[in-house]
This record gives sequence, structure tokens and C-alpha cells, in this order.
Amino acid sequence: MNGRASDLRSISYGGGVQSTALLVLAAQGRIDFPLFLMANVGDDSENPGTLRYVEEYARPFAAEHGIELAVLDRVKRDGTVETLWGRLTREGSRSLPIPVRMSNGAPGQRSCTADFKIKVIGKELKRRGATEATPATIGIGISVDEIHRANNRRTEPHEVITYPLLDLGLRRTDCARIIRDAGLPVPPKSSCFFCPFHRPETWHDQRRDEPELFEKSCQLEELLNERRDELGKDHVYLTRFNRPLRQAIPEGVDLLPMFDEADGACDSGYCFT
Repeated sequence: MNGRASDLRSISYGGGVQSTALLVLAAQGRIDFPLFLMANVGDDSENPGTLRYVEEYARPFAAEHGIELAVLDRVKRDGTVETLWGRLTREGSRSLPIPVRMSNGAPGQRSCTADFKIKVIGKELKRRGATEATPATIGIGISVDEIHRANNRRTEPHEVITYPLLDLGLRRTDCARIIRDAGLPVPPKSSCFFCPFHRPETWHDQRRDEPELFEKSCQLEELLNERRDELGKDHVYLTRFNRPLRQAIPEGVDLLPMFDEADGACDSGYCFT
């Protein structure tokens, strides 16, 4: 059981709408979090728009208001930086850490959030003094309209999870308003650009607006399936439509069939915030 909470209080910063609203709330003194930690899954993996937003807006805003915003890489024991894209595409790799859709449409198991988000932030909190006896408080940017994503299942022994937006009764639309009222542009959705949890319309927007990223996503799916062929295994997909991404998201189509709620969502709260 966790002991008395330490004075170490941090937000898990994803670079998206909810966690940027938390940054504004901290600057305004409405929440008590002087530290924001962003686990970067890789400059080759994160949404490039998120990385630009962090450098152009979030970092300067945090510094102006006396808040520390630290961007963390996943560093292996040999001192090298590992990215999620690098793990997926490494020569000879059989790793499938992302929640690809299996041939039956179900999402596969994933380790990406645990390895590249939760453990990276947990390691940094321990480095800063968090222990099981005196755990750090880590704030997660889940808003009221996504309350189903709030859970404590992946809590590390040296952490106490809290949800400041839920405590304040704020929805995603409230978060966008808070950001705009602070004079900041609303950031794009944060996630890996190739995340299988993308909604169909997100894939459509990527194909239309960022064709080079869409092409990389397609090439990743093809690489994974080339390896599956070598192992005699069924194909996997980045959408639930049980067909290759290029076919599932046709070019030049404004509306796709089955546009509904998200295929799924990372319920940890460390992604898509």
C-alpha cells in the first residue's frame, strides 16, 4: 500500500488538448502541479504537429509561468534511445507492441503505452525521489466526457494517480476554451501518427492533409504483414476494416461508411491527452 504522498506532483503531459488545458490551469494557480513530464515515444513516432506545438507554444508558456516541462526519451540500459517506430521496424524484429487489429477485427495486446509512456515517466519520478513510502502524485488529463478512460489499473507503486479535470468537472470543449482564453492555439490531437486506435475520420484527414505520414503508416502495415507472412500468421491491420489501410481509407472520399464512435481508446490516459 502506498504511504504518505510526497511533495512531488507532476502532470503526465501528452501535448494534446486536455493536458495543455492542465498546463494553463497550473499557470493560473487553479491546480497545484509545478512539473509536467512528457514521454516522447520518438520524434519518428509522435504526431509531428504535437512535437511542433510543444516546442513553439507549450515550452515557452511553461517557462513564462515558472513551470518545468521536461520531455523524456525511452533510454535503454546501454544508454541508447529507443523509439516506438524503431522497435517496430528494427531488422528481424517480431515485436508487435501496438494494438493492431487482428484478422477477426479484435485489437491485439499492446505494450507501447506501458513501455514508452508509463515506465518512462515512472523512472523519472523515481529519479526525482518518488518511492513506495512517499509516492509522487501524477495527474492525468482525462476530461468528464471521457470518464470511462479513467482507471488506476496501471498505477506504479511509487505513484498516486489523480484526475484534475474530473475534479473540476471539465469537458474537452471546456479545455479548448481554457486554452484559447489563455491566448494559445488549440493543439492537435496527440498520439502516434500510426496508432491503430485512430478513428476512421482521423485516418481520412491524415491521407488528405498529411499524405507523407499516411504513406509511412501504409508502409508500416505492409512491413508488419510481410513478417507475418514469413511466420505463416494471419495479417494484421491498422483499422478495424480487415483490409489494408490504402483500401480501407480511399483517396478523395469525404465520407466513409461506419463513421461512428472511436474504434477504441487507450484507457491509460497517458495517450490521446
